[in-house]
Amino acid sequence: MNDLTSILSEPVARLGATTITLGHALAFGAVLLLGLFLALVVALWRSAKARAVAAAEAADHARDAEARMAGILASQAEMQGRMGAIAEVFGARQAELTQSIGQRLDAMTGRLGQTMTEQTKSTHESLARLQERLAVIDTAQGNIQSLAGQVVQLQAILSNKQTRGAFGQSRMEAIVADGLPHGAYEFQSTLSNGSRPDCLVRMPNGAPALAIDAKFPLEAWNAIRAAEGADLQKAAAQAFRRDVEVHVRDIAEKYLIQGETQDIAFMFVPSESVFAEIHENFEAVVQRSHRSRIIIVSPSLLMLSIQVIQAILKDARMREQAHLIQGEVVRLMDDVARVDDRVRRLQTHFGQATKDIDDILVSTSKVTKRGQKIEALEFGAGEGVAENPHGSAKAETGARVADSKTGQLRLRVVEGDD
Repeated sequence: MNDLTSILSEPVARLGATTITLGHALAFGAVLLLGLFLALVVALWRSAKARAVAAAEAADHARDAEARMAGILASQAEMQGRMGAIAEVFGARQAELTQSIGQRLDAMTGRLGQTMTEQTKSTHESLARLQERLAVIDTAQGNIQSLAGQVVQLQAILSNKQTRGAFGQSRMEAIVADGLPHGAYEFQSTLSNGSRPDCLVRMPNGAPALAIDAKFPLEAWNAIRAAEGADLQKAAAQAFRRDVEVHVRDIAEKYLIQGETQDIAFMFVPSESVFAEIHENFEAVVQRSHRSRIIIVSPSLLMLSIQVIQAILKDARMREQAHLIQGEVVRLMDDVARVDDRVRRLQTHFGQATKDIDDILVSTSKVTKRGQKIEALEFGAGEGVAENPHGSAKAETGARVADSKTGQLRLRVVEGDD
C-alpha cells in the first residue's frame, strides 16, 4: 500500500510551480475517460433519439405518402372516369363532325359539279363568241387586205399622170356638184384660146367665170417621199418646186383671160397633207403662185370657197327677184291699210256700243231709284208724268212684282224717256 502510494506520489511533470504526480495524472486520465464515456453515452442517446425521431418522421412521411397515393389513385380513377366520358363525348362529336363534314363535302361536291357545268357552258359560249369574233376579224382582215390592194391601186393611179388627173378631177367635181346648183358650173369647158379647164364656175351678174385646175403634179411629191438621204431629198424637193412653178405658169397662161375668166384661178390639191406640206416647207412656191394670181386650195378650202360662191349666187338671185318682193310688199301694205280701216270702223262701233251701254246704265239707275221710292211709298205730286222739251208728256208706267221670298219690289219699265 505504501509502495502504491509512493508510486502515485512520484512526480511525473512540472507545470510552472505546480508538480504533477502520477496519481494526479491517473486521476486526470480517469476524469478524462469518465468525461469521454459520458460524452459517448450522451452521443449514443442523442443518436438513438434522433433515429427514433427520424423513424417517426419516416413513418409520418410514409403515412402521408400512402394518403397521397390513395388520393392520387382516387384522382386517377376519377380522371379515368372523366376520360371515359370525354372519350364518349369526343366519339359522339366526332361522329357528328364526320356526318357534317360528309354532308358539306356532298354539298360542296354538288356545287362544284354545278359550277364546273356552268363554267364549262360559259367556256363553250365564250369559245363560240370568240370564234364569231375571230370570224369577224378574219372578215376585217380580208377587208384590210382588200383595202391594201385598193391603196396599191390608188398609188398606181397617182403614179400615172392621166389617172392622177382623173382622181383629182373626180374629187373636185364631187365638191363643186355638192355645193353649187346645176347650171352654175361646167366641167371641161373650152375657152376662147382653146384651153379646157377642169371646171368653170359661172359667176352672177354676167361676171367672168372662175377657172379651177385639178391636175396637180404629184410625181415629184412622191419622189420626195421615196428619197433616202439628204442629197436625194434635196434634189427631189428642187424637182417638185420646179414642177409646181411650171404648172402655176401654165394655169396663168391658159386660164387667165381678160374679160372671159376671173383674174384669179384655183389650183386644186387633192390632199390636205400635201397642201400643209407645201405651205410649211415651200413658202417660195406659195408666194410665186400668189404673184401669178393662182390660189392653191385643198379639198376643205375648195369646199369653203364653193360655199362662199353659193352665198353670192343666192344673194344675186334675191336681187333679181327684188321687184317681185317689192310688189309683194306693196300688196301687203294695201292689205294692212284695209285692215286699219276695218279696225277703225270696228272701234267706232265699239264707241257707239259704249255710249249705248252708258245710256242703259243711266236708265237702270233711274229705275232703281224709282223702285226704292215705290218701296218706301214716297209718291210726289208731279211724279209719274214728265214733260218733254216740246211740251208733250209721255206716260211712264211700271209694273210692280212682289217677290214672295225676299219681299222686295222690282220695277219693270214698259216705256219711258231713258
